[in-house]
Amino acid sequence: MSTATDAHGHTPYLAHHFHTKDQQDAAIKFGMWLFLVQEILFFGGLFMAYIAMRFLYPQTFEDAYLYLNIPMGATNTVVLLLSSLTMALAVRCAQVNDQKGLIRNLLITIACACGFMVIKFFEYSHKIHEGLVPGQFYSFRELTPVEAVTDAPQLFFSVYFVMTGTHGLHVVIGIGFLVWLLMRSKRGDFNSDNFAPVENVGLYWHLVDLIWIFLFPLLYLVK
Repeated sequence: MSTATDAHGHTPYLAHHFHTKDQQDAAIKFGMWLFLVQEILFFGGLFMAYIAMRFLYPQTFEDAYLYLNIPMGATNTVVLLLSSLTMALAVRCAQVNDQKGLIRNLLITIACACGFMVIKFFEYSHKIHEGLVPGQFYSFRELTPVEAVTDAPQLFFSVYFVMTGTHGLHVVIGIGFLVWLLMRSKRGDFNSDNFAPVENVGLYWHLVDLIWIFLFPLLYLVK
């Protein structure tokens, strides 16, 4: 595929160490996929820890999950699914030179991501207030919906906070990337010849959403 050049014969957006724009885009995308594989391996370790704890303390997990707020978790699931849609639309807008659509969809994606973190903040605040926290800091006194959580309930909340906290950190990082894209989009940096950054951030964001799709049923819908 041929790429337009400027008045001086230079290819716009091409770094000096690449011969062609296609080569640069292929290298960027390959690097992004390598990073995503690393992220999958990283979260894979957390999921294996979940499986081990669930196997060793099955009754604890079945009792303790009742103290999670399923409506909040479900709302966050819908919010992230919507953000995946708008992120995909943002990539498409960049590919077809729709600058207004690109900015609009990035703004919606950022709003959804921030909404996810706001909901998670209230969810965390309630658990910390009630003493539903990891390890030695666990101080909750069971009243309802079950009389008592068997074995070691702090283990469940250790797994919960580590997995959702790590995911939340990735959401915050994603917000930073999205804001960076938005600022560059307002300068008109992205178009049909230069949309790889938008596409790669989109891949990262879809992975973040996918991880939550697994976390929600594993933690909130244990049974």
